[in-house]
Amino acid sequence: MRPDTVRNAQLITLSTFLKPVLRLSADEFPKIAAQQFGVQDDIDRVWQDFAPVANTLVDSFWTTVDHPDFDTLGPMLNGADNDVRGVAYEGVGMGLSLLDCMLPHKKRLAGLLNGPGGAHKPLLYIGAGLALPRMPVNPLRVMSRYEDNERWLILDGYGFYHGFFTPERSLQRQVRPRRITGYAARMFDCGLGRSLWFTSAANTQRVADIVGRFPVHRRGDLWSGVGLACAYAAAVADEAALTRLVIAAGPDADQFAVGVAVAADFRQIGGNPSDHTDLACTISWGEDSATVAEIAATERAAGSSQGASAASYEEWRQSLRAAWTARHPHTITARADR
Repeated sequence: MRPDTVRNAQLITLSTFLKPVLRLSADEFPKIAAQQFGVQDDIDRVWQDFAPVANTLVDSFWTTVDHPDFDTLGPMLNGADNDVRGVAYEGVGMGLSLLDCMLPHKKRLAGLLNGPGGAHKPLLYIGAGLALPRMPVNPLRVMSRYEDNERWLILDGYGFYHGFFTPERSLQRQVRPRRITGYAARMFDCGLGRSLWFTSAANTQRVADIVGRFPVHRRGDLWSGVGLACAYAAAVADEAALTRLVIAAGPDADQFAVGVAVAADFRQIGGNPSDHTDLACTISWGEDSATVAEIAATERAAGSSQGASAASYEEWRQSLRAAWTARHPHTITARADR
């Protein structure tokens, strides 16, 4: 075989075939946001700040599709900036989840979760959920393959995908996929809330308007997703903007705070602290992110050991909500059963 033929063969990778099908490109993301809210000056401006997050997610996904071995992925992940390292793991989770669906006997994602990626397990699960809507699989069945509480975040990633890529159905008509019921539906809504932070270009009024159109019983989980997104993913909100966001959450400020605490927990266990997570914690909790992460860890350890059940994961979230309420006794939250 001629050398140039060998060289060309080496350039033909799995991503070469998948890119025209999946059409996943960070360049398209601000256009998707504009489709939901119309052309707005701030969307393009804010998406310039979101760009490192979007590019990291997409680049790490395509790298994983072509090079799923950790010998290649490890240096890429370790070399990512602190602010976006977790997002890089999210992209890897997407890629490994996709490959596992195509070649299920490999179990690549489980190998990383139980090995060198364990500290970033939440982001790997979220990424796994992001990939599932592109495949003819039942996300609940995929989730059942794993045995820890963080597996519920697969449904968060699944909800994010639907909120970001099918907002007319998921956010405007407020429709969930038929099989997503029970606690899975609540985690799906957390993902919807996270997506709204990005599609709204971090605009408080847009976020509040969309969430306010939902039934009361769904709003808390949506605000929790918004809290997680603004505290974890991108430094686009200053103190004034975050304060307006907490005020906009109103009776769901406690659920917003749960999302912020989850973000602080993710960054603490991943060893990648961030100034904007610190700021979100200060505004929402009145504490720095290290303190909020410690609260999250303490509440997790104090929880009952019910295995990887919805009850166990929700018990942790409720304990975070109670911890926030105890620190803000004069804050009125309207629905004690949320």
